[in-house]
Amino acid sequence: MENKNIKQLLVWVLAFVLLIALFQNLKGPQTESEIPYSVFKAKLRQGLVMDVKVRPDLIRGELKGESGQNQHFRTLPLPDIKLVEDLEANKVQNFQGEPDRSWLTGLVVNIGWILLLFGLWWFFVIRQVQGGGKQALSFGRSRARRIDEKKKGTTFADVAGADEPKEELQEIVEFLKSPDKFEKLGGKMPHGVLLFGAPGTGKTLLARAVAGEAGVPFFSASASEFVEMFVGVGASRVRDLFDQAKKAAPSVIFVDELDAVGRHRFAGIGGGHDEREQTLNQLLIELDGFEQSQGVVLIAATNRPDVIDPALLRPGRFDRQVAIPLPHLKGREEILKVHARKVKMGADADLSIIARRTPGFSGADLANVVNEAALLAARKSKDAVELSDLEESIERVVSGPQRKSRIMSDTEKKIVAYHESGHVVVAKLLPNTDPVHKVSIVSRGHALGYTLQLPKEDKHLTSRSEILNRLAVLLGGRCSEELVFSDITTGAADDLSKASAYAIRMVTEFGMSDKVGPLSLKEPDREIFLGRDISQGAGYSESTAELVDGEVKRIVLEAQAKARELLSTHRQKLDILAAKLIEVEFLSGDEIDVLFQGAAA
Repeated sequence: MENKNIKQLLVWVLAFVLLIALFQNLKGPQTESEIPYSVFKAKLRQGLVMDVKVRPDLIRGELKGESGQNQHFRTLPLPDIKLVEDLEANKVQNFQGEPDRSWLTGLVVNIGWILLLFGLWWFFVIRQVQGGGKQALSFGRSRARRIDEKKKGTTFADVAGADEPKEELQEIVEFLKSPDKFEKLGGKMPHGVLLFGAPGTGKTLLARAVAGEAGVPFFSASASEFVEMFVGVGASRVRDLFDQAKKAAPSVIFVDELDAVGRHRFAGIGGGHDEREQTLNQLLIELDGFEQSQGVVLIAATNRPDVIDPALLRPGRFDRQVAIPLPHLKGREEILKVHARKVKMGADADLSIIARRTPGFSGADLANVVNEAALLAARKSKDAVELSDLEESIERVVSGPQRKSRIMSDTEKKIVAYHESGHVVVAKLLPNTDPVHKVSIVSRGHALGYTLQLPKEDKHLTSRSEILNRLAVLLGGRCSEELVFSDITTGAADDLSKASAYAIRMVTEFGMSDKVGPLSLKEPDREIFLGRDISQGAGYSESTAELVDGEVKRIVLEAQAKARELLSTHRQKLDILAAKLIEVEFLSGDEIDVLFQGAAA
């Protein structure tokens, strides 16, 4: 970066020197006073002329001034055949002729200066503006990055944990490789494929793998790059992007975060966003307009398929809609193996254990786990990444890094120990709860302590009894504080927030309230359509809203009562666990089991 700045400074200095030289040249050597030819002859006879330069259309020279200083003069000549004799007779020190500057010579010289000035202006103004990323003269050009996936080598082998999406996209690869195979049967290449799923599930990687498998150029762009403050720029960039892709066909276009331009039209207050909607209209035209985009497949990704305009989702535009789910147990292990290829793993680093302990993690989360483990091992000067490093990295990803610098008083440490012990005791005593993997009173992130529960297997359905037990576990910390100290603190704020959210969803979404009944009262995600839905209410009456509030409160209070009863009955286990936590600061699941068995005996 420093070399670039020095080079730019030298260029500016050179330009300044050229401009000074140009100014001096145009200014002329010195100021010349114009005199009549008769005065020139008179001065010549007086012996005051010292230097003369003669050309057919002009005489220039130097003569002695009255004040003793030399004066430069110029005069238009007259036909005078004895001029040279007069110059010799009056002993002029130096006289010589100059070449005739015709109109053609003057024109060439003037055009040369004009071209020089234009070149300097182009280099220092236009080129600098374009180089600064503002694209002053190319607003309508697409900013998509072209990647030659044939050389890059990204294939389906680099994508783990997404077997079903890869099967869906394999047909696109076959179309790109051998379109004749399908065209002879009357089939047409799909125009667009929409990949949707949670962030970090590998949508971009899948799109690049499609291009890599087919060995075709890959054009990558973000939807937000199309929209500018100037109306019409987005549509122009869409046209340019498709033109580039058609010239390189067969090819793949990948547009990330499609919802930036593909949201419902006429959805905002006042009618919508003209520039964004023009961009969307152009995208619709390019997908299935009057010209068929032969050999070009558009792959788009979004986290919010529910907000995409229906015109984009109809067959003939985005023909395929592929869901990219969070990876299952086997998929997580495969993803971990892919990211562990470049990391030196120890003999005890069993990735299947880490896969079981990371339910709900996306591919990006798992990559972060492996990277954090490598950083932790390097910080401890280890030769390889061990299982303990991987387990520690899971906690860092979930709860944040340890904050050993946050020093708690003995009173606060005791409160936190009983709070976390309350969670553990309730979780151990209630059925259908996730096993406790670890409990700690060492501060992580914003939490003073934490209880880590990890399920034994991936779960896709949750029963009402499981949710009620989960609520009791969340409220166990607050109940423990109230039972032991006869007071409550602000430490349960996050627990209360989660418990309230669970209870609300039980009543309004899952139909798990007997009084409200099997109704779904969830409000649709309408905040982005405020202009269209601002006049609409919640969808149910005020009396129903009161009933919902009452049921939510009842569910939370019943869960609190259940947790309080368990802690009161098993107070000895609570005290033993809290005392051990104060002593060692964290306990593993196996250590907790040993303590519970001793307390039972």
